[in-house]
Amino acid sequence: MSFARSPISLSFDIHAPRRETPLTAVVQLTDGQEASDITSRQILDVLNQRIGILCLSRAPNSILMWSHYADQYQGAVIAFDADHEFFAGQIEVEYVEERPKKHIDSYKSEPVPLAELCAKSMEWQYEREVRIVRFLQDCKKTEKTDIRGFPVFTADIPREAIVSVALGERTPVPQQQEIYQLVKDTKIGLTLSAVDNSGYGFRQEAIVYPGDLRNPTLSPRTAHIFLGTSGVLAELARSMIDHHPMSPIVNKTV
Repeated sequence: MSFARSPISLSFDIHAPRRETPLTAVVQLTDGQEASDITSRQILDVLNQRIGILCLSRAPNSILMWSHYADQYQGAVIAFDADHEFFAGQIEVEYVEERPKKHIDSYKSEPVPLAELCAKSMEWQYEREVRIVRFLQDCKKTEKTDIRGFPVFTADIPREAIVSVALGERTPVPQQQEIYQLVKDTKIGLTLSAVDNSGYGFRQEAIVYPGDLRNPTLSPRTAHIFLGTSGVLAELARSMIDHHPMSPIVNKTV
């Protein structure tokens, strides 16, 4: 990917790894020099028009992540197979103390790996973020925009790239039942989260395990998911909800 914005001409490679020079090598400005806010914003503006970024995390049980990105524990977390070809070109975000500064001449000689722009403050280190970059021309444009007014683009993720879904501690029961119906005839696993009693994270209670063995697991916390089903499973779920001594307690979310 390349673009020209007079008097600067730059080229970026969305797949290349970072070069050997570490991002933490911040350029020290000399007298009469200053970081160009205009140039930075011009580069960002063009990139926003050309590429899309899927932001993922390697921290599935972080309370902060669940709070910020899963609607205060009401949403769900999807676990993907990182080795699937869909996720080729993963970029590990670098976390640094100072905002990196590079002399523009170091970006002119060869295509710049886009990975070198994937840096954030150390304050965001808990996210353990991984990014997948794609050209917008290879994605589907929707009718929606985000809160900043940018158009939303999507790409279909193959079902076989999805390993499991973790429902949140506060996911409403109708949504839990709906998601179960979506995954029950697949190889995708499903769990229900609960705030961990022994640490500041989450534990996962199995509903169905990923893979070919699809026998559901009933417990006082998961039984209500099966009330909308039929047969023996629904009868067992109803009996557990009515008679298990822990049922009234474990389903009171925190």
